[in-house]
Amino acid sequence: MKKEPVLVIMAAGMGSRYGGLKQMDPVGSNGELIIDFSIYDALKAGFKKIVFIIKKEIEEDFKEVIGDRISKQCEVAYVYQDLNNLPEGFEKPADRVKPWGTGHAILSCQGVVDGPFAVINADDYYGSHAFQVIYDYLKDAQDDNKYRYVMVGYMLENTLTDNGHVARGVCSTDDAGYLTGIKERTRIEKKDGGAAYTEDDGATWTMIPAGSTVSMNMWGFTESILPELNNRFAAFLEENLPKNPLKCEYFLPDVVGALLKEEKATVKVLKSADRWYGVTYKADKPVVVEAIQKLKDEGRYPEKLWEDK
Repeated sequence: MKKEPVLVIMAAGMGSRYGGLKQMDPVGSNGELIIDFSIYDALKAGFKKIVFIIKKEIEEDFKEVIGDRISKQCEVAYVYQDLNNLPEGFEKPADRVKPWGTGHAILSCQGVVDGPFAVINADDYYGSHAFQVIYDYLKDAQDDNKYRYVMVGYMLENTLTDNGHVARGVCSTDDAGYLTGIKERTRIEKKDGGAAYTEDDGATWTMIPAGSTVSMNMWGFTESILPELNNRFAAFLEENLPKNPLKCEYFLPDVVGALLKEEKATVKVLKSADRWYGVTYKADKPVVVEAIQKLKDEGRYPEKLWEDK
């Protein structure tokens, strides 16, 4: 029997990123957070279950600020990203406080997620179109001789800020719209009517072609990704712990890239026409607040997102 797609939301970094969950700033006129709009769009698209990845120590705050409200709207489950959750033979470095990365976060879902699932960041606004196309793909997703994965890509121009630089995964695709590679560019800025990246602290800049597709960490997987993440984690630690014990991260796109290279998987790139919003810098917040209100005024969202149940 086909399993219903679930939505996995990576929220384990929220406490540190916002200086405590209680300081999370609302962006909607009725106190809504960015994550509320993502969940609203996901439920409208057809998702019926949300899995939150959080740190155990923020569970109480998280449920108070977000989880209890959402549990009135749909089925909710929690998994915990734990720094000590490592393969046999490995130990957390004594001074390590940084999470192990997005690949490790998704690994936390083993035993809870057993069918197709979408993955998003908790603090990004993706737009309703993205949730609809990824749900429609996942409800029929099945592996055959390869793993059949998916990602939603955005036009680079729709993901930039006026207030500094951003990191983006710049995607390359073949003629059929399948991902052939992602190149992480850690410093992209608006330049000369377009966008450019630097790898030498701004000494030189390289323009990125207009209309380039970038990843905003919105992925769709079958459950086959979970054993792959599990099987590759020890080798990652073996190689990277000696070099960078406090900061090395096990990134989801790196594992996807390895599976593409080994020809074990395909990733269909679904393009979203929506604009992405996020609060990368404090000065971004008024822009996001204004954009969300405009979407409400246009009737894309109700004035009050959640009616009490």
